Amino acid sequence: MSVIGRRDGIPDPVLQEMDKTIELSKQENSGHRGSAGDQLRRSAELLDAVRRAGEPGRPRRASPEDLSEEMISQRLYTAGMEDPDLLIRTAGEMRISNFLLWQISYAELWVTDRCWPEFREPDLHQAIRDFAGRQRRFGGLAPAACP
Repeated sequence: MSVIGRRDGIPDPVLQEMDKTIELSKQENSGHRGSAGDQLRRSAELLDAVRRAGEPGRPRRASPEDLSEEMISQRLYTAGMEDPDLLIRTAGEMRISNFLLWQISYAELWVTDRCWPEFREPDLHQAIRDFAGRQRRFGGLAPAACP
């Protein structure tokens, strides 16, 4: 488990619980789960990544022509992690709320009406079963998808 994003603005008691959960999860080896930090600012993660690419004091400060997808990916909050394959959206919300805008470009979305506190293991299993039955296209169209 890891917290993705900025931690500033999150109340101290919540941060303490998040840190405790992260510490406890270090003993597991069953995949990676992320939890969003501050999602209130649109594109804050992308702006932070581009700013870090152009920071003075780097061995070579990036110019706009130097920017690449790889350069930005290496400076996102999830640097070094695989992009998500599945994004589970709770509470029936049909939006992504600034959550990993760059990283979920090819993720499959699964929406449930359950709110997060009520989301349980059977719900997760259903999401995984649905995901397993999908044909992943990574941005491409399905054959004959659009006449």
